[in-house]
Amino acid sequence: MVVITDHYLPEYDDESRKILRIARDWVREAGIDNFYDAQGICHVVLPERGHLRPGMFAVGGDSHSPTGGAFAAYMFGIGATEMLGVLVTGEIWLKVPHTIAMDFDGAFARGVSAKDVMLFLIGRFGLDGGQYQAVEYRGPAIRALPMQERMTLCNMTAELGGQTGLIASDDVTRDYLKADIEIWDSDADAGTLAHHRFNAGELPPQVAAPHSPANTRPVTDFQQKIDLAYIGACTGAKLEDLRMAALVLKGRKAKTKLVVAPASLRDQQAAEREGTLQVLLDAGAELLANSCGMCAGYGQHQLGENTVAISTTARNFKGRMGAASAQVYLASPYTVAASAVAGRIADPREMLR
Repeated sequence: MVVITDHYLPEYDDESRKILRIARDWVREAGIDNFYDAQGICHVVLPERGHLRPGMFAVGGDSHSPTGGAFAAYMFGIGATEMLGVLVTGEIWLKVPHTIAMDFDGAFARGVSAKDVMLFLIGRFGLDGGQYQAVEYRGPAIRALPMQERMTLCNMTAELGGQTGLIASDDVTRDYLKADIEIWDSDADAGTLAHHRFNAGELPPQVAAPHSPANTRPVTDFQQKIDLAYIGACTGAKLEDLRMAALVLKGRKAKTKLVVAPASLRDQQAAEREGTLQVLLDAGAELLANSCGMCAGYGQHQLGENTVAISTTARNFKGRMGAASAQVYLASPYTVAASAVAGRIADPREMLR
């Protein structure tokens, strides 16, 4: 059992203070050993602290729990009532799913990330394209991705409508976990409900227009001016994400407001040590806490009326990040950073040449 605080931080009103006080008191009373308070977003902190291994079966109290599938663990999100049943019995009922394979041959171009892959797939197949099955990401382009990019893929399987996302474990998994792990992979003759193949090199950066991650088109289709660029959330502010943004922002200044909320304290500290964080600050970024924050519609930094924002978050549903009149576009850290520099939605490839 692992408990991580992330949604109601930093505490800024009586409600958030009460919620976190209840959580902290319960953890102490229940004798929970694995408690991470104000250390970052649960989907990042959980594997970061070594709690996931290939072959595990796990559940989480948040819809983006399929992140665990990046480590070849079968993990998905459940509600509070069902979680109570798991805590009491140690069991859960599950219908064995079919597998939908997403195979990417070749290699992704510079400026194209896992976020672009997911926005493309969601745009192609829709919010229910995963049919509440297990979606497995395969192929040489996927194998070449670093672990935190794999986490983004599996995380956003929730937006694709799958129960979980899966990537076979390998040396990348072993190196990230710093452990001698077992390799878990699909059987060569395993059947699939569907098997889709794509050429990774043909995929351009993607942007999802308001108010759905499925409203996706290539970045070159957009010329929208923006008021705010947000680099945050479990899908867009891990160390790898901050590095992507820094590649674009190095030596440049943001023309629009740029807000950065690193996904975990450890990732922020690593970004600071290697100079990545300073690049973002030099570009004019405002640094926020290591929490879900704006992505969950919480805190003092919600979007105001009629704000046009481009964000690295997973969802852009109407009113989710603040005012219902706000317009939120979704994109990768590369594209969000390029848009901050241009003051409008911009193709990051032009700034990476």
